[in-house]
Amino acid sequence: MFNWAKQTLANVVGTEEPIYGPSAIRSVAEDAKTTPYTELTRDDMKWEAMESTCVESQTFYFMADSGHLAFAQVIYSNVVGIRTTCQFNCKIFYTDGSKPLWSSSPLSHAEFSEDKTCFFATDCAVELSPDGNSYTIKSMNDPQCIVNLKITKVAPGFVVGKNGKTLFGTDLSHPWGSMRHAFWPRCSAEGSVMTKNGPIDFKGKAFLSHALQGMKPHHLAARWNFLNYQGPTYSAILMEFTTPPSYGTTVVDVGGIAKDGEIVIAGPNCGAKHLKTKQDTENDWPEPTDIKFTWSGTTKDGKPVEAVIECAMGERVDRIDVMAEVPGFVKKIVANAAGTKPYIYQFFPHNIPTVLKLKIGDQEITEEGRLFSEATFISATE
Repeated sequence: MFNWAKQTLANVVGTEEPIYGPSAIRSVAEDAKTTPYTELTRDDMKWEAMESTCVESQTFYFMADSGHLAFAQVIYSNVVGIRTTCQFNCKIFYTDGSKPLWSSSPLSHAEFSEDKTCFFATDCAVELSPDGNSYTIKSMNDPQCIVNLKITKVAPGFVVGKNGKTLFGTDLSHPWGSMRHAFWPRCSAEGSVMTKNGPIDFKGKAFLSHALQGMKPHHLAARWNFLNYQGPTYSAILMEFTTPPSYGTTVVDVGGIAKDGEIVIAGPNCGAKHLKTKQDTENDWPEPTDIKFTWSGTTKDGKPVEAVIECAMGERVDRIDVMAEVPGFVKKIVANAAGTKPYIYQFFPHNIPTVLKLKIGDQEITEEGRLFSEATFISATE
C-alpha cells in the first residue's frame, strides 16, 4: 500500500519514483516466449481512452514516391483523470534539406465512434474503414497544413506477444501502468497535404504506430530508439525503450520485418545500438551518428531469420526540446523533481543509401530503401 501511495504521488505531481527494481516490470518479451506476435483484427485497433493518467497516440508515417517524408499524429492525453487534451500534429521533411514544416493544433470537442475505432474532433477525423484495412486522416485545423491522407494495409498488422503490453507495478496481477504498441508495418499511401506553397502529393509507402503509455511517460521510459525502414520489397520497424532506474533500467524491444501480404518475423528479439555518438553541447546528451539495428526470429514455416541495418545517420533533420513551450520555472521544477530533460533527435538520411541485409534460411537478401529514425533522451539511466 505504501508503494502504491508513493506511485500515486509521483503520478500526480511528477516527482521522481522510488526504486522498485526489475521485479516491478513485466516485459512483453515474457508473453512472446510462447506467442512471438499476434496479428491484429479490426477490434484490436480500438482506442483505450483511459480515464486515468495516460498518453495515447496514433502516428501515421508517409514516405512519398517524390522523396518527401511526413507524419500525421493524433495524441490523447489524460492527467490523473482531471484534464484531457487532444492534439493533431503534422510534420513534413523535405528532400532539399530545408526546414521541416511543423503544425500542431489543439483539438476541441474530441470524441470516439461507438466502437472506439475512429476519432473525431472539430475539423479533424481519423477513421478506420469498416473492413479494418485502411485509415483516412483529415484535418483542417491549420490553414497552412490541411491534411487529406489515406493508408491501406498491404501486410498484416501485429502486436508483440498476446496483446503487446508491458506491465508496471509491484503487484503485476494489478498493474498500475502499462505500455503497448500496435503496428501496421507496411502500407500504401495516397492523398496530399496542402501547405502555403501548394499541395504535396504523398502517394507512396506508409507505416502506422498506435501507442499507449498508461502512466506518466517519463516514469515509463528514460530513453527511446525508433526505426521505420521502407524498401521496395521489405519493411523493417523497431521500437525500443529503456526504463528509468526505478524499474531496473530494463530494455524492452518490439519490432518486425514484413513484405506484401505477410509478416516475415515479429517479436522482441531486436534492438538498436549507438555505434558512434557526439556530445550535444546544449544539453549533454550523446547524439548518435551511427546506429545498428538488428532483428532475429523464425518464420511461420520454421526458417531462421537474421536482419541488420547499420548506417550513418548524417546530419539530424531536427532536434526537439520537448519542453520548449513549458514556462521556464515549470521546466526547472520538473527537471529537478523528476530528472527529466527530454530531447528528440530525428534522422532522415535521404542522401545516404540505407541497406537492409536479410537472411531467411539459406537465402541472403540485400536491398536499399529509405529510413526515418528517432533517438529520444528523457532522463538518466544510471
